Amino acid sequence: MKVLVVHNRYRSEQPSGENNVVDAEVALLSSAGIDVQRFERHSDDIASMPLARKALVPLQVPWNRASRTELRARLEVERPDVVHVHNTFPLLSPSVLAACADARVPVVATLHNYGLVCPPGTLYRDGRICTDCVGGLPVPAVRHGCYRDSAAATVPMAVNLLVNRDRWRTGVTRFFCISDAQRRLLVDAGMPAARMTVKHNFVPDEGRRRVGEGEHLLFLGRLTEEKGIPLLKAAWEQYSGKLPLLIAGTGPLSDDVAAWAAGRDNVSYVGLQDRASCQELIARAAAVVVPSTWLEAFGLVVVEAMAAGVPTVAPAHGAFEELVTDGVTGLLHTPGDAAALASALCEVADSELNQKMGEAARQRYDADFTPEVGLKRLLDGYEEAISAV
Repeated sequence: MKVLVVHNRYRSEQPSGENNVVDAEVALLSSAGIDVQRFERHSDDIASMPLARKALVPLQVPWNRASRTELRARLEVERPDVVHVHNTFPLLSPSVLAACADARVPVVATLHNYGLVCPPGTLYRDGRICTDCVGGLPVPAVRHGCYRDSAAATVPMAVNLLVNRDRWRTGVTRFFCISDAQRRLLVDAGMPAARMTVKHNFVPDEGRRRVGEGEHLLFLGRLTEEKGIPLLKAAWEQYSGKLPLLIAGTGPLSDDVAAWAAGRDNVSYVGLQDRASCQELIARAAAVVVPSTWLEAFGLVVVEAMAAGVPTVAPAHGAFEELVTDGVTGLLHTPGDAAALASALCEVADSELNQKMGEAARQRYDADFTPEVGLKRLLDGYEEAISAV
């Protein structure tokens, strides 16, 4: 089987779980003997573009003719069995789907977010979950400047969603949704249910397993409002447990988190960590805390915790309800409720319960999130797409 992976890489200065997923899948396919190649653009390149070229980038978000031409030429030479599309924003555009149609190559697309129904892909605005554009026109997103707090910056995203909606629905042979929660929402918005399948992201087993009960509660991720940093801070003021909180990551709220942690004996902020250090922090945790206030399409850190035999505390919405079995592999709390989160943080430290949840979490990882499971689901999806043409 020959596979061509199409992806616009996110900026390297901003750690991207999506980039990591793409790289992990390419490595997994290659290790299985699949002939896998890449067709990529890098958002890092925008900074070095001449001013005139840079000004064209927003205009080409809905349609980049050069991307279509280049990909079509490559497809005609290499003739892959299937093209796997990930992110097309901002330098590729959905014109890559037209190139695949030109070459009559089936397309599989992984939907990493909610970009097909929400211009910024987040379903989040002004500190709350927002579905105003789902299933309708993206006018509210422009009115509220949902992308980068700017109406002007949001317009290309809204136009992209509007003019390419039917192209996505007709030009993709098989969609991979990364959670059932995501799939249900997209199907309700009009996406073709028969061509949408759930393929959870997998996580390699790094060989680091928790020993004992753990030393700390861990938040690991981007420091933003939607990731639940304000909620975590509010919950911590009501927390009465003995375990300290360790926060790792970076983002717009880094300075705020650093100042907040500096004034508390039971909170430490360690900033951005490399992959090996992140795995070590997880393996030393009593629980991983994921207090997201938006509807996460997946939760990669939850699965990383499972692999280490560590339970998770997460809100009972979005993908977390299918990733975390309440009271079995972790604890779910009422979304956005600081008191409920504080209570769950105290409860998860119970040594007997914690040990059982950690063991169950690892069992769930072995059943659903290993590379072997991920490879099978990838290849099954490819075969279905190929046979459908």
